Amino acid sequence: MLDHLVRPGGRWQRILPGIYAATNGAVSTDQRTMAALLYAGPNSLLTGAAAVRRHRLRCAGLNLVDVLVSADVRVQSAGYVRIIRTGRMPQECLRMRRIRFALLPRAVADAVRSMTSLGDVRAVVAEAIQSGGCDLAALITELNEGPVVGSRFYRMALRECSLGSWSAAEGDLMKLISKSGLEEPIYNAELYAADGTFLGIADAWWQRAGVVAEVDSRQYHLSPHDYERTVMRHNRMAAHGINLLHFLPKTLKSDPSTVVANLRGAIKSGRAQAPLRIVAKPSTPASAPARGRL
Repeated sequence: MLDHLVRPGGRWQRILPGIYAATNGAVSTDQRTMAALLYAGPNSLLTGAAAVRRHRLRCAGLNLVDVLVSADVRVQSAGYVRIIRTGRMPQECLRMRRIRFALLPRAVADAVRSMTSLGDVRAVVAEAIQSGGCDLAALITELNEGPVVGSRFYRMALRECSLGSWSAAEGDLMKLISKSGLEEPIYNAELYAADGTFLGIADAWWQRAGVVAEVDSRQYHLSPHDYERTVMRHNRMAAHGINLLHFLPKTLKSDPSTVVANLRGAIKSGRAQAPLRIVAKPSTPASAPARGRL
């Protein structure tokens, strides 16, 4: 009967071993995902890039569906399904209709271990934190409790976040500065005027020179309201004598020497002037969205 239904031109189609769609049309993403969970068994759980996207975040990765199963489950990877056996099967999960998926920290940790680009790892880690879906501590816990294999870029991205880099582009800026010979700035510093007025959060801040370096990513400037907030923030800083330098993410990669030269010149000029009466406080990833980063 099954052979008849899934024959060429038949009314059904085979998706995975033992799993069939009662249609011969296109299969939706939800149907593919549900098929993966049915194939892996009743206690299986979506994780990795597919689970991150269920949290409505972007995540690089192949068109694979990673599924967590207990270490004693004997099912094998097949087709587009990658089976991940674990001795740390999550006790909690989220559900979207009948689709079960891991909480964001576990989903991110499983996703990044198969990535081969530090930029991709930075991007998903930063977006997970900036979205408010999880905090840095939860991601560090997953790093420490999970497998060592594939964790190198994950460890590097978390270290950058702990030092103040909250996006892939800011990570590129931090890396460029660390190799440039420039003095180390304060990353993502909250800046206040002498009277306590909040001026904004700086991507990189050189206190003695009164210089701010900003990475202008279109990703965070999508609406007229956001643009207006950015201009007002710029004006507040400039009104208190701060020298702001703006760089596009692509410039950090395509013309790093010019970026470094501009920063070096601004810092040299700033240090020749009287110090600004600006108070800088280290910020945290969780405070950026609440503070109004733009």
